[in-house]
Amino acid sequence: MTEGTMAHVEDGPDAAHQRPAGVDDATVRALGKLSEALETVERARGHLYSVHQLIGHADLMLDEAVELFRAAGHSGFADRIGRELIGRNVIAGRWTFQIVEDFDDGYYGTFRTLETQARDELAGGRRHLYEAEMKERRRTRGLPGHEARPAC
Repeated sequence: MTEGTMAHVEDGPDAAHQRPAGVDDATVRALGKLSEALETVERARGHLYSVHQLIGHADLMLDEAVELFRAAGHSGFADRIGRELIGRNVIAGRWTFQIVEDFDDGYYGTFRTLETQARDELAGGRRHLYEAEMKERRRTRGLPGHEARPAC
């Protein structure tokens, strides 16, 4: 290797983010799109957990609302809230913990498994190849803040 070539190798992505031999552009693009889709599902999963926690918190707040209605002399509303709303299923037969579990065990689990298998079989398990190559195209070599990787 010449000195110029060695400097370029040290200035590039680490081995975990270099395209394995024989992996073509179309495969890198497909893996990148699959990864992007999984990242979107990860965000959706976070929102689902937010719904789970928010609904649970709201259900517990209803206890105080019932007490306040009773104290204000509105026992009819207190009784109705206690009977019809507290502990109610959010979706037929399910509280939010059950929705989260079904999502995690079904769609989400399958998605993660397929994404991992695709990376393992097609790119030696390497993650974010598309983004690593984009970084190499977009960064300005030698400029502070544009390093290929963290300093050792």
